[in-house]
Amino acid sequence: MLFKQGRFSGFITPLSYILDLLVINLFTNFLPINFQNPWLFHLYITLTWLILSFKNDFYVIHRYSKAVVLFKKLFTQFVFFFLILYAYIGFFKQPLMSRLALGQYFLLVFTGIGFLKILNFFLLHKYRERVKGNLRNVVVIGRSKKSNQLIEVFNERREFGFNFVAQFGPKDSDFELLKCFQFIVNNNIDEIYCSVSELKNEELTAFIDFADNNLKTLKFLPDNKNIFSKKLKFEYYDYLPILSLRNIPLHNSFNAIFKRLFDILFSLFVIFGILIWLGPLLALLISLESRGPVFFIQKRTGFDNNEFQCFKFRSMAVNENSDFQQAGKNDMRVTRIGRFIRKTSIDELPQFYNVLFGNMSVVGPRPHMLKHTDEYANRVDKYMLRHFVKPGITGLAQVRGYRGEIERDSDIQNRIKFDIFYVENWSFFLDLKIILETIVNALKGEEKAY
Repeated sequence: MLFKQGRFSGFITPLSYILDLLVINLFTNFLPINFQNPWLFHLYITLTWLILSFKNDFYVIHRYSKAVVLFKKLFTQFVFFFLILYAYIGFFKQPLMSRLALGQYFLLVFTGIGFLKILNFFLLHKYRERVKGNLRNVVVIGRSKKSNQLIEVFNERREFGFNFVAQFGPKDSDFELLKCFQFIVNNNIDEIYCSVSELKNEELTAFIDFADNNLKTLKFLPDNKNIFSKKLKFEYYDYLPILSLRNIPLHNSFNAIFKRLFDILFSLFVIFGILIWLGPLLALLISLESRGPVFFIQKRTGFDNNEFQCFKFRSMAVNENSDFQQAGKNDMRVTRIGRFIRKTSIDELPQFYNVLFGNMSVVGPRPHMLKHTDEYANRVDKYMLRHFVKPGITGLAQVRGYRGEIERDSDIQNRIKFDIFYVENWSFFLDLKIILETIVNALKGEEKAY
C-alpha cells in the first residue's frame, strides 16, 4: 500500500528512490569520467539501479528491521552496482573513459547513499521513540509467555513505532469475540497479534474474517498448531518470530510506484489521444438528446474505504434513482446514445481523469456505489478486502464476465472472488493481460454491457 490513510510511511520509499537517483546521476558531474554519450550513461545507471533495487529488495526496510539488515542490503546492492558500472565500458565500447575516475565515482556514490540510508534509518527510530510519531496501534490476543514477550518488545523497543493498547486473554472468563472486535474498531487499532495456541480454530477463523472485512492487519505468534493452508510470511521483531497471514504485492512501495507511473502514462495517452476529440463530440450528442450535464458524477467507495467522485459520460436521462439503482437490461432511463456508449464501454472513459488524479487505477476492482458497499460489506464475506488497492476502470472480475447488474448472490460472490485473487496475486503482466482482454471484449461487445 503506497499511502495508508493517517500515516506518512508511504512517502519514505518514494523519497528514498528520488534522492538516491539524484545522487547517482548528479555525482557524475564532479569527476572527469570522459563520457562519449552522457545521456546514455545516465539512462544506463538509472535503469540498472532500479532493477538492482527491485531484485535485492534494497528499499524494503521495516520498522522492526535491525541495523545489520540495512548494512547487508547496502553491501549486496553496491557489489552488483560496482560490477554493472565497469561493465558499461566494455558493453558500450568506451575506451576513453577514465577507470580511476569511475572508481572514485563509485566510492562517492557509495558514501553518499550509505550516509543517507543510515541517517534515515536512525532518524526514523529516534522520531518514533522520542516524538511518538508514525505509530501503529496494536492489540495482543493471548496471555502466553510469547505474548508477554511481544508486549515487552512493543513497550521497550519504542523505536519500532508500535503503540501497545490492550491485551485480551482468550481463557479469561469475560473474554468475548464481539467485545474484542468492538474495542479494535472503536480504538482505531491497526494491527492484531494472535497467540495461536490459545485460540480455537473457529476463533482463529473469526479473527481472520474480521480482519479481512475491516481492513486490519492480522499477524500470528507461531507455535506447533496448524494454521490453515496459507502461504505464511516470517518476520522477526527483535528475536521474536511473527507470522503474517496475507502478503499483498501492491503494499510493496516499488510495485505501487511502478503501477502508479503506468497509470499516469496510460491515462495521459487516453486523455490526449482519444478524449481530446471524442469528448466534445459525445458532449454534443448527449446534450442534443436529453437535458442535463454531460458528465455523470457519483460518489463511489475507493482505496482504504474512502469516498471519491467517479466520472462517467451521462448515459441516462436525469433521474432521482441514479445513486441507488443500477442500470438493468432494457432500462427505460438509458438514452439512445447512452445504449451505444454503454455497450462499447465508452461511458467509462472519463474515469481516466480519476486515474490521473489518483482516485483510481487503470486496473483494479470496480468501485461500487456507497449504498452497495454498505450492503455487500455485511452480506458478502471478505468483501472489504477489495479496498486494499485502488479501484480500477476495468478488472479481473469484469473480463471474466462478472460486470454490470448483480442479478444473483453468486454474481457478487464470484466478483469478490476474482477481486481478492487480483489483490493477492497482482503483477504488471496480469494488468496488461486484463487491459488487452478488456479492449477485445469492448470491440466484440459484451452481453452484460447495458
